[in-house]
Amino acid sequence: MTTAKDLFIISIDPGSERPVGQGDLSLALAGAELIDLVGAGAATIDEDRIVPGAPSAPDDGLLAEAGAELVRQEPYELVEDWLWRRGRDLSATYRSALERAGELTRRRSGLLSFGPETVEPADTPASRRAAARREEGEPVLAALASAVGVGGEWADEEPGFADEAVTTVVAVVNEAVMELEAVRQRRTIENTAFANVWRGP
Repeated sequence: MTTAKDLFIISIDPGSERPVGQGDLSLALAGAELIDLVGAGAATIDEDRIVPGAPSAPDDGLLAEAGAELVRQEPYELVEDWLWRRGRDLSATYRSALERAGELTRRRSGLLSFGPETVEPADTPASRRAAARREEGEPVLAALASAVGVGGEWADEEPGFADEAVTTVVAVVNEAVMELEAVRQRRTIENTAFANVWRGP
C-alpha cells in the first residue's frame, strides 16, 4: 500500500470526529503520491518545482499513473500546480480503486436499512497496517492527515521528516487546503448575500 492509500483509509475511519472534505482529501492524496514518488527516486523537489527522475513503473497502479503524469519539460511544474491538477477528483479515483481491491466495504448508516450508504475500511491486512501507521504517529501520514482534519493539529516545527522535499510538499498541501477553505467561505458569503437580496428587506 502507498501513503495515499493509507491516507484515504484512515480518512474514512468511522471513528473520525468529522467527515473529511473530498476536495481537501484530493489535494492531500496528490501530495502523498508526490512524496512516494520522491521516496522512490522518480522525482525530486528543487525549491518549489518537481524535477522528474528516470521513468519508472511502480508496482502500484495509481502511483504509476501519477509518475506518468509528471511534467518532463523545463521549467517543470510547481508543487502547488501539481496538487490542483493531479488532485482533481482524486479522492473518487482512490475510493473506486480501493473498493475494487476489497479494501473498503459499503454499509447503510442510521437505524433503517435504507439510510445513507457510506464506505468504511474493510478488515484487511492493508487497512490494519494503515491504522497502525496512524497509531504510531508516522510523521508523513500524521502531517497529511492533520492537513485534512484527521488526528488533530500538526506543529510545523515538529521534527521527523526524512528530507526537505517532504517538508516542502506537506507545507504546500496545507496552503492549498487553506486556499480551498477560503474559496468555500467566500462562496458561502456570496450565496447568503444573494439569498438576502431575493428575500428583500
